Amino acid sequence: MKALTWQGKRKVSVETVPDPVLQADNDAIIEVTSTAVCGSDLHLYEVLGPFMDPGDIIGHEPMGRVVEAGTGSNLKEGDRVVVPFTISCGSCWMCAKGLYSQCEITQVREYGSGARLFGYSRLYGSVPGAQAQYLRVPHADFGPIKVGDELPDHRYLFLSDVLPTAWQAVQYADVGEGDTLAVFGLGPIGQMAARIGRHLGARVFGIDPVPERRDMAARHGIEVFDYGEDTNDAIRDTTAGRGPDAVVDAVGMEAHGSPVGKLAHQAVGLLPDAIGRKMMEHAGVDRLAALHSSIDLVRRGGTLSLSGVYGGEASPMPLLTLFDKQIQLRMGQANVKKWIDDLLPLVEDAADPLGVDDLITHRLPLDQAPEAYEKFQKKQDGCIKVVLDPTES
Repeated sequence: MKALTWQGKRKVSVETVPDPVLQADNDAIIEVTSTAVCGSDLHLYEVLGPFMDPGDIIGHEPMGRVVEAGTGSNLKEGDRVVVPFTISCGSCWMCAKGLYSQCEITQVREYGSGARLFGYSRLYGSVPGAQAQYLRVPHADFGPIKVGDELPDHRYLFLSDVLPTAWQAVQYADVGEGDTLAVFGLGPIGQMAARIGRHLGARVFGIDPVPERRDMAARHGIEVFDYGEDTNDAIRDTTAGRGPDAVVDAVGMEAHGSPVGKLAHQAVGLLPDAIGRKMMEHAGVDRLAALHSSIDLVRRGGTLSLSGVYGGEASPMPLLTLFDKQIQLRMGQANVKKWIDDLLPLVEDAADPLGVDDLITHRLPLDQAPEAYEKFQKKQDGCIKVVLDPTES
């Protein structure tokens, strides 16, 4: 089969690799009909290289058709499914509490990480990813989400990651009717977090330096701001001087305006992999501008919800400010299956209340994935969300 493989810093290529095979009776093999490029894939492309190996298949936002099902998978050939990016058993102590991203069966204990993820480095199990023609799905008796045949792929595809991640971010922010919410970063997660906040009745401010992202958010009733020195003051001025009730940081470790963190990222990229891994495991190498701006902006007694990925173990935090402002801080990988009952009716609603029809900016065959990564990473051509079609040549 063809698959997108990691080959080095800022280098991915489509290669012919062996087809996946069933390895357990609760596995399934799906033919991938749509697979998206995630903002966190860019961390592999840029920052997390020390944890990658040449030839690793990347990607973690797929859907498709079952072509082979293990006897214990609860699936059958022909089922149309969305596959969550987290691999969870559904029955361990953590899963019983709805903490599927902390599954005790699939945790990567070598690195002290949570549940295994598709296509996401040694840190999360080096599981072959989903930007490929076929995908082996472990724990298919629990993970895959069966969907109908009437709607196009894009209505369901984002149940794999984007929508549950954004929904959890807003749930953790604890906002609803009449509250105020700011979202830093209007990539795919930020776009959906902002729309979900508005859907739940909040007044939402969206902050991003990229005009095309601000324009997309504005189409959905979000009050948009460029990212600059005066942005927080401007938003405070509209919230009685206090700041919003909650802030979602949907940016993560590669924030603009973080020169020290950027230098650290570049240094890690130049080191031999073994040394680079140690630096990532023990040093503060995140770009923290968006996080620090979020802490500054949120009102006293408010909530900060992190959905952007951070990778440094010793990144400095302004604890005095966090304590003094009495800020609640929540974060974590999305517990995808916990939120599906809330989200499935929304993506199937003909009125499209979350605007799922207005998120994809680029649809390309898998063969064009390397060009798509470069375009997405450099924010060129209005690239906000890329969906790859492995069935198209």
